[in-house]
Amino acid sequence: MSSPSDRYARLAARFLALVEAVPEDRWSAPSPCEDWTALQVVEHVVGTHPYFLGLVGIEPVEAPAVADDPVGAVSAVTSQMAAAMADPEVAERTYDGHFGTRTLEWGVDHFLSDDLVVHGWDLARATGGDERIDPEEVEIVREHAAGWGDAMRGPGAMGPELEPPAGADPQTRMLAFLGRRAW
Repeated sequence: MSSPSDRYARLAARFLALVEAVPEDRWSAPSPCEDWTALQVVEHVVGTHPYFLGLVGIEPVEAPAVADDPVGAVSAVTSQMAAAMADPEVAERTYDGHFGTRTLEWGVDHFLSDDLVVHGWDLARATGGDERIDPEEVEIVREHAAGWGDAMRGPGAMGPELEPPAGADPQTRMLAFLGRRAW
């Protein structure tokens, strides 16, 4: 199993590749996130990065506006977070949050990295991209999500759990747990 830093870097690169592959005419396509377009999914992902950095006193990098340069915006924020995660002193900084006192590394691993997986699927679904999720990531996200409790359900978060079809694969079951219809 990779370190949280390695996992984040790998998932950030995958998300960036998905953003780079979006056809220009698909940015306004509806996503599986209720009332969000493909572009708004990317705006959400870009917007969560400064939040986590701010929790540990790091000033966010100035990124281009997502609407003007989605690739540049994703690249800017993920590069800054990858550098923060690669620095053990920064990765171990603590903050007080919904789940108690946690490290930046824990927050990134349990939320930002999981967001990159799930919203990567959302983006791919909306734009005709590659929807496959690494089976190891399916397991990790499902395990993390099980620990979120009711905090993950509601406006701006995950929808209600859906019943996947009989015989659904692990990816479809994980997405259904998160309120996404993958069938």
